[in-house]
Amino acid sequence: MVKRLVGAYLAVTLGTLVALVVMAGAAPALATSEAWGHAVIVGVFAVVLLLRTRTALKGSRTGLRAVAVIGCVLLVVNLVEAVLPGAFPSWMRVEMLFIAAMMAALAAASFRAHRNSPGGRR
Repeated sequence: MVKRLVGAYLAVTLGTLVALVVMAGAAPALATSEAWGHAVIVGVFAVVLLLRTRTALKGSRTGLRAVAVIGCVLLVVNLVEAVLPGAFPSWMRVEMLFIAAMMAALAAASFRAHRNSPGGRR
């Protein structure tokens, strides 16, 4: 489950960057500098999350804990950014809420995997 959610997050991140490139030419008002800034930061988190997930899948409890923490941080940040008035285009607010939902599921799956792992709390 964790692997699938991280893969989906990576796909959404890449899709957002592609959408921004297209919108920059077709509808520049939808590809704001704030949207670009958010997309680049989300892209960095996607790479970090992918690397920590690989570590977690190799059995690292620290890697699994990092995946859970990153998921929680991304959940909160995306929710806060989605409700900031006038900060982002509407289409990006929808993307942020979708990412927040994915990160809630990722955090829950990570905590569950941590609890059920050898040496985890039962």
